[in-house]
Amino acid sequence: MAHIALKEGLPGITGGFDFRPETAKPMRELAHILLHEPSTLTGGERELIATYVSSLNDCFFCQASHGAAAAAHLNSHLGEDGEQVVAEVKAAPDAAPVSAKLKALLVIAGKVQSDGKHVTPDDVAAARAEGATDLEIHDTVLIAAAFCMYNRYVDGLGTWQPRDPNAYREMGRHLAQKGYRTPSGE
Repeated sequence: MAHIALKEGLPGITGGFDFRPETAKPMRELAHILLHEPSTLTGGERELIATYVSSLNDCFFCQASHGAAAAAHLNSHLGEDGEQVVAEVKAAPDAAPVSAKLKALLVIAGKVQSDGKHVTPDDVAAARAEGATDLEIHDTVLIAAAFCMYNRYVDGLGTWQPRDPNAYREMGRHLAQKGYRTPSGE
């Protein structure tokens, strides 16, 4: 049960967004720009960064919903088993079947999750050596920082979070196809 009076049946962040739409709008817009707008990182790569940070923060709703979005991107664009890739990134990103560049960016994201001051010049140099641009490094840091906020928002309110992974597949497809400006139920 949520710590405040949230509308019944709205899972995770959608309950908080419904409660305070004026704060939801800029939070949705930030997620949309970072995860859905065109970028040199694919939507799947950016969703994997969000999922990885959310798994480190142990936020079930965010890792499940963004993991489903990453899987939807990977399934539709690469024909891969997206759910398996997501599971491998969460379990051991250094051994996951992703590019060396994404592995280097995940190192940075993981350090931002624990404390942004842990990111070192060597981490940035390693990402650059794998082909990461300044924009990709910037966006990785911002995705990681933003997802620490989103994760704490979801968990700090004690929102309702379905435990059935199947509940997240449609949400993930919506996020991958339409982005973040509207709830997945619309």
